[in-house]
Amino acid sequence: MSEAAREAARQLDEKREAMVTALGALSADATSPGGVVSLSVNTDGVMTRLRLSDAVTGMSEAEIADLVMRTYTKAQRESAERSAELLRPLGNAGYLADRLRWRSRFEPTLQADEEPPRTDRPPHRVKRESEYEYLKDRSDSVGRPVEEKTAARPVNDDDYYDKGMRFDPAW
Repeated sequence: MSEAAREAARQLDEKREAMVTALGALSADATSPGGVVSLSVNTDGVMTRLRLSDAVTGMSEAEIADLVMRTYTKAQRESAERSAELLRPLGNAGYLADRLRWRSRFEPTLQADEEPPRTDRPPHRVKRESEYEYLKDRSDSVGRPVEEKTAARPVNDDDYYDKGMRFDPAW
């Protein structure tokens, strides 16, 4: 390898390391109007900090949730745009670029946009006791010795290969 090729490879490695370091340190902050919600996200759009001011005490749960989602979306978009800018030298094609584009256009579903719960629906169907057989009530057996099953010989997976999928209740 020529000296020029080694130097070009070294410079490429330095640029890559700088890009990885910048992506790792990236943090996007957003604050809601009035400063009620303040949060930060990392380069992946994962929330890393959330602060709510005392003003939330006068708000409903739905208002707080919507304000957090709007602020979170704002921070995610900024994070996606800044990440895309750092990754621009790699090109704008591929999975990562597609995910960044999706995050920059993401629109959350807010509670204010949803339909209120219907009250004219019948009550949730209650399951019959026989439907819960996979959960055995053992509360009355507390303190009693456990009965052990004894097999004639040890059972292994080879015993079941010719019989299809194993549905042993002990599993």
